[in-house]
Amino acid sequence: MPRTARFTVDPDFTVGEVDPRLYGTFVEHMGRCVYTGIYDPAHPTADAAGFRGDVAGLVRELGTPLVRYPGGNFVSGYHWEDGVGPAADRPRRLDPAWRSIETNRVGTNEFLGWARGLGLAPMMAVNLGTRGIDAARSLVEYCNHPAGTAWSDLRISHGAREPHGVRLWCLGNELDGPWQTGHKTAVEYGRLAAEAGKAMRQVDPAIELVACGSSGAGMPTFGSWEREVLEQAYDEVDYLSLHAYYEELDGDRASFLASGAGMDAQIADVVATADHVRAVKRAKKRMRLSFDEWNVWYAQRFAGERNLETAEVPRLIEDTYSVTDAVVVGSLLMTLLRHADRVAIACLAQLVNVIAPIRTEPGGASWRQTTFHPFALTARHAHGRVLHTTATGPLLDTPRYGEVPALDHVVTYDEESGALTVLAANRDQSSPLLLRAALRGLPAAYRVVEHLALTDDDHDAANTEAAPDRVVPRPVTGTTVDADGVLAAELPPVSWHVIRLAPAVG
Repeated sequence: MPRTARFTVDPDFTVGEVDPRLYGTFVEHMGRCVYTGIYDPAHPTADAAGFRGDVAGLVRELGTPLVRYPGGNFVSGYHWEDGVGPAADRPRRLDPAWRSIETNRVGTNEFLGWARGLGLAPMMAVNLGTRGIDAARSLVEYCNHPAGTAWSDLRISHGAREPHGVRLWCLGNELDGPWQTGHKTAVEYGRLAAEAGKAMRQVDPAIELVACGSSGAGMPTFGSWEREVLEQAYDEVDYLSLHAYYEELDGDRASFLASGAGMDAQIADVVATADHVRAVKRAKKRMRLSFDEWNVWYAQRFAGERNLETAEVPRLIEDTYSVTDAVVVGSLLMTLLRHADRVAIACLAQLVNVIAPIRTEPGGASWRQTTFHPFALTARHAHGRVLHTTATGPLLDTPRYGEVPALDHVVTYDEESGALTVLAANRDQSSPLLLRAALRGLPAAYRVVEHLALTDDDHDAANTEAAPDRVVPRPVTGTTVDADGVLAAELPPVSWHVIRLAPAVG
């Protein structure tokens, strides 16, 4: 018989409001994310600016409201001035991050125009690796000042008469990493971030700033980096970044399916560190977090970026994702939601081709990877308040995280409409799981609007160009809310679910 996991839903127990920016994504000048990804002038669907219409449609369907740009490691060696002005006059540069040629055909104005056309808020990063304060404040002036100064008038001369109004800015990227061009110590970076932030706000006081946290929980300086950076920059920044990637290692699928436990622990550690600095500084504000790089990435398969110096558009880390990968991505989204009180921003890295939910071929097809579906459904339906729920039920042993619940779940409640969204995953690889959720403290009886599941008997099934719909969410029948207000559903092994509930009528 299937085992049972239980929890109680009560709107009086709230974690926090869902910030729509939790559903952000990331476009970096890396591999084929930009060129032949979002931008492909020769494509049959390309618009007048050269951006692919088929990809734009998939981005709309994905439901992301925010996109980070232009990096990533790329930004630490990037001169933003190379990407503005007449395209024919722009220089070709060797990108030191990914050892390829950057043509600069797409730059600030092109990207921001593309984002604006899709209703995406930009999250721009400045180069604090090889550059610094002056270049950062100049870019803010170029983007945001209306007119009448050298940089704003230059933007106008480039055809962008209205200011772009970029509100969210990353102060560099992963500068604790020895691989990063311009790698710094925590104190060096913290002082630079604080002073760059001050200068940028002198240009536009309305902007929000994200400081670099450690580039991963496995870094030797994790924790101490965050503390030292915030000791320098706490008063000047609004958010602290986190980055994490997950993969199945050495056949340990049980731990991979429990990746959310690792993300949970990382967030808790960074929150504790930030709150320690707050206490020492007697600061009033609580630092919020920007988990602005996260995804499944099979990094052990990545051969590296060597010997690409002559390549313009190399195929880098174009992982093909399975059902199992999609369940993990869905579980990581649940983890971010469970920390909605502190995590305000998150960016799935990246948007197209490079470990992405969307894949393309140059001049050809585009399709949804398996991971597209949990992201799109969560972004579409998980809004309002995240409710605090604790499940009881079977536990699974994992080599990396110890015992973890077989059920991963989160619940959101939209008070205005009364809608409840239950996201759930069964991490068990062999046994189905019965879900029982008692609905309490709600103003009405509830009914099941829809139950969609992402699962397959083959846990390694994937979508490809030849079979783009091999794995899609499918309706589930038999899910009910009984007269006592108990939601009942069955979750197959290695599956991800969205169950939508609404007040019953009549």
